[in-house]
Amino acid sequence: METYSELQHQKARLGGVLLHPTSLPSGVLDKDVNRWLDFMSDAGLSVWQILPLGVPQENLSPYQCYSAFAINPAFLADTAYENINVGDQEFIRWLYAQDYWINEYALFISLKQTLGFKPWYEWPDEFRHREQHVLDKYRAENHDQLSAICWQQFCLYRRWNEVKAYAAERNIMIFGDMPIFVAHDSADVWSNPDLFLIDDDSHPTVVAGVPPDYFSKTGQRWGNPHYNWAQMRQDDFKWWMQRLKNHFSLFDLVRIDHFRGLEAVWVIPSDCETAIDGEWQKVPGEELLQHLKQEMGSLAIVAEDLGIITPEVNALREKYELPGMSVLQFSFDGFTDNPHKPENITYDRIVYTGTHDNDTTLGWFNSQDTETQNHILDVLQLTDPNKITERLIEVAFNSSGQLAIAPIQDILNLGSEARMNVPGISDDNWTWKFDWDQITKSIVNKTREQLEKAGRLYKTDTH
Repeated sequence: METYSELQHQKARLGGVLLHPTSLPSGVLDKDVNRWLDFMSDAGLSVWQILPLGVPQENLSPYQCYSAFAINPAFLADTAYENINVGDQEFIRWLYAQDYWINEYALFISLKQTLGFKPWYEWPDEFRHREQHVLDKYRAENHDQLSAICWQQFCLYRRWNEVKAYAAERNIMIFGDMPIFVAHDSADVWSNPDLFLIDDDSHPTVVAGVPPDYFSKTGQRWGNPHYNWAQMRQDDFKWWMQRLKNHFSLFDLVRIDHFRGLEAVWVIPSDCETAIDGEWQKVPGEELLQHLKQEMGSLAIVAEDLGIITPEVNALREKYELPGMSVLQFSFDGFTDNPHKPENITYDRIVYTGTHDNDTTLGWFNSQDTETQNHILDVLQLTDPNKITERLIEVAFNSSGQLAIAPIQDILNLGSEARMNVPGISDDNWTWKFDWDQITKSIVNKTREQLEKAGRLYKTDTH
């Protein structure tokens, strides 16, 4: 199978679908995944976009995880989890290859279980500050549990590689997602405190977020610790390089969420309850991308560049030939230079009807007032409002963008009841699932026909 970078250079046109594995009927990586990939192949869809695969915290958000490397154990079907065999040669080789994260992650998770799932910065000092003799003693006394956590991750990685191979046989690429920041309560911050701006009490001195804007008068205070970029420079961004290479081993293409954070970040004092009192600070993201390009050649990275983007961010994205994102739901305003309008979309864009953070296209349209609905229908030259989702998918597929993606909710023409996430709301997100009886033969045929008309059929019917 050709790489995404090779297809970019060929100016190929591709079609994809957005669905997180938790939205499969079973919610796990069982036979549903094979059936899903068979559906994609039959429908002519060649790119499967997912959300981060990490171990989510209590609110289930895949963007706040306990590790930048571990895969969520909830994905593991019983049939894929065998009895632990520490002598398995494949396991031993995997442990060696993953040594840069797996043992610290296992220790972190084991300690969380032992200490009542408290965040690590509330652990007793000897664990919080990683006193070596205490950790050595704990490792010796909890060897079996630590081995079991490592074995579970091995099974997850092995299963994911099987999924990736099954997709590749059908010429389907998997498009992963990487949050730019990591959670404060994570194995990464606990085991690498010098790489983050935290104080002697293990709390961030400053936190991440975005400034006040049209959508929020107080901005968004995410609370993630900021990176200690000065320290990261000392070893040529070793942690970042490991993280990115890990993602490239799991996915054919990787989206960096909040890409502008590789040019400048909104730095909020930790004692500020909102994002109002922050300031922009430059970061050496270009140096990081340069190191990565030197080691890997082409960069199969997509820059999430939604929102207010500066010329400096655009220049960074364009220098490294990274596609950005355009979302058609954002295109119906009066500004002719809106980058989401179909006429402004160029080949270096990934085009969406909507993302996991948007309402479904049907739900979004139904939530508009009558005047706005009429404007949308007029722009789309549409008389039947029941065809809104179908038309927006056609506009995405017929755009100039190299890759056009529709969430499965839009392909199935579902309403707001199928929404995946409402940003800023912590409850009732990330839980939606489809049913197999929703994916009819007519859905398959219609999707394939739309892709064929748009010149986006790629070799997806090889099985």
